Amino acid sequence: MSLQKDGVQKDYADVEATLTRITSHTGVQGIVIATHEGSVIRSTLDNIQTQQISTLVTQLAARGKSVVRDLDPEDDLTFLRIRSKKNEIMVAETKQYLLITIQNPNELQKGWI
Repeated sequence: MSLQKDGVQKDYADVEATLTRITSHTGVQGIVIATHEGSVIRSTLDNIQTQQISTLVTQLAARGKSVVRDLDPEDDLTFLRIRSKKNEIMVAETKQYLLITIQNPNELQKGWI
């Protein structure tokens, strides 16, 4: 039992370290970790943004997953990237959750110049 507790603490520490590493990148505005149903597990954004992003992006990811499966029933969606003039949304999908990262693509370009 104590090994499970240590394992959970280690997993939590790994998640926090990963979130810190991702948020330290130039242009990253926030991260949302959500279930496939849209329930928020963790977020670095405010409540309104978190709910809006988790709801809409989980629906979009489900649609993307469906399209990939329709094209090839043996394939599966693993990563989705959407870029607009103001934002870039990146979604990494696992069996348990979605890792959604929002970043400003204009900030990325400033770093390259």
